[in-house]
Amino acid sequence: MRTLPLFLPSLALGSAISTRQDSFQTKCAKFASKIDLPNVRVNIVEYVAGGTNLSIPDNPATCGATYQAVTADFCRVAMAVATSNSSEITLEAWLPRNYTGRFLSTGNGGLNGCVGYDDMAYTTGFGFATVGANNGHNGTSGEPFYQHPEVVEDFAYRSVHTGVVVGKQLTKLFYEQGFNKSYYLGCSTGGREGFKSVQQFPDDFDGVVAGAPAMNFVGLTSWSGHFYPITGTNTSDSYLSSELWSVVHDEILRQCDDIDGAHDGIIEDPDLCHPIIDTIICKPGSSSTKCLTGAQANTVRQILSPLYGLNGTLVYPRMQPGSEVGASALYYGGSPFSYSTDWYRYVVFSNPDWDPATFNRHDIAVALKQNPYNIQTWDADLTPFRKSGGKVLTYHGLMDQIISSENSKLYYSRVAEAMSLPPAELDEFYRFFQISGMGHCGGGDGAYGIGNVADSFNGVAPENNVLMAMVQWVEKGIAPEFVRGAKFVDGVGSGVEYTRKHCRWPRRNVYKGPGNYTDENAWQCV
Repeated sequence: MRTLPLFLPSLALGSAISTRQDSFQTKCAKFASKIDLPNVRVNIVEYVAGGTNLSIPDNPATCGATYQAVTADFCRVAMAVATSNSSEITLEAWLPRNYTGRFLSTGNGGLNGCVGYDDMAYTTGFGFATVGANNGHNGTSGEPFYQHPEVVEDFAYRSVHTGVVVGKQLTKLFYEQGFNKSYYLGCSTGGREGFKSVQQFPDDFDGVVAGAPAMNFVGLTSWSGHFYPITGTNTSDSYLSSELWSVVHDEILRQCDDIDGAHDGIIEDPDLCHPIIDTIICKPGSSSTKCLTGAQANTVRQILSPLYGLNGTLVYPRMQPGSEVGASALYYGGSPFSYSTDWYRYVVFSNPDWDPATFNRHDIAVALKQNPYNIQTWDADLTPFRKSGGKVLTYHGLMDQIISSENSKLYYSRVAEAMSLPPAELDEFYRFFQISGMGHCGGGDGAYGIGNVADSFNGVAPENNVLMAMVQWVEKGIAPEFVRGAKFVDGVGSGVEYTRKHCRWPRRNVYKGPGNYTDENAWQCV
């Protein structure tokens, strides 16, 4: 569970004006009797005071939280919404006192069926009427997909879209003014869900903020599964310990850190980094623990190479260099990656006994051909979304240890080619920002604090906060030229060591001086 920083904006405090509080609470208490929507079963309607911890005892254990800290007063509506005769989603709508006339949907992560309570608390604090759903199943395992295509369909697209339809209806019922604009905020699977809305439901949102999107989903799931056969178990000659991955990382930094002009421990543009790992192969007879065998060097080379299918077509681009320390535990730790294994066991082969050690290119071909409910989320013609007036801001950390940032660049190129538009034209509705030093959706060695989640909060100014940048773009027509990131001393709330302006693609950041690399004005987007 994320604990919201105390400095998050909450325009309505629980103790503000007791008469207004009574009025709002009364309105919330009476709201249950107003809800009469098809396929909706209301389970909870309750007033929640800002500055408290909301108890969520029914949250699945694997979702990791039994309570959620909240900053704003809101009316909570928890529901079950049927999506077919054999499936349903758990949906929550949080309707804040400090309502700004904006509706927002949150997303999910991994294969999970976890309501994004942390993101709901974050966005409700800004005055968004916010919805979040469980993706049609409970918990983080993919086992609920087994022989249950309706659950797969919910996961692919239907959960988010259904939540938006119902959430907008509830917002109109609760607030006399309805809503003026609708937004989306999500990362990882949430990023994919945002792009799925852009591609398939172009009228759902005016503005979409989609981080590290898990698009090319089948390709991503195959790519994340192909590492285990490369590394083998921790007894294999091809396996590298976490300590050796640190050695690899140090060598990659030695070769690539200075390419951008600054020696700061950050690879500003991995596109320019093509490390030669042969340089750290052990000399004959060496007893050093800071070098690799030939087999281990081959492992690194394969991991930093794209994945191709049976007919030589690209399945998924390479893992960007610089992410290896974070990825070593998830992907290279001598055991299979659970999300990939679950997808192949419970969806692709419908065989709980399928062995991930046998994974091969024939399996990839089967999965790509299957592509249930077009979960690939790889459609590149965004003309309907553009015509609707929608805006999409996407970002990707260049230290992402789970979803390679190379995939976001590949998708951008696909959109440009499909729509026959250069970046200057795409900029009108689609902007992509590379966030150097950011891991998967947050964290990392660099200036990752861009306001995409509570743990990355560094103020409400649009240049410091991607969500508020989107609001400004949609409502004032001011498009973001850059995204400023904060390098925290020791996590959010600990103080800011420095800031850096992250460039919009296809520009890249170059250190020009004359100041220190911690001076954001010493960098230029070129």
